[in-house]
Amino acid sequence: MKLFNAYRILALVVGVLLAFCALVAAPLKYLATEGSSLQQFGESASIMWLFHGWIFMVYVVVAFLLSRQLRWSVAFTVVALAAGLIPLLIFWVEHKVTQKVRAENPEVAGSSPV
Repeated sequence: MKLFNAYRILALVVGVLLAFCALVAAPLKYLATEGSSLQQFGESASIMWLFHGWIFMVYVVVAFLLSRQLRWSVAFTVVALAAGLIPLLIFWVEHKVTQKVRAENPEVAGSSPV
């Protein structure tokens, strides 16, 4: 149950960070007028890519361990692992993982905080 809860929390954190970086920070950094306050904000906010990268690595380890514990197919595991690389996809994948775990392994899902 702890691994499943950790997966869900990490998926949401990775998703929010990736969405912010890809949909806010990067466009402002590269598309806003050079030297403008928006461009400077985008440049400063780009540090969030670093946080996304580190947390994504933890997410991959936790998702992989969960996939082995619950004997997911290789295809489902790959989708779960790669979801944190495509903005907004991770939210859909986390929902599908949660549905799958609750249907196939309710003892693992338990009562989830998220």
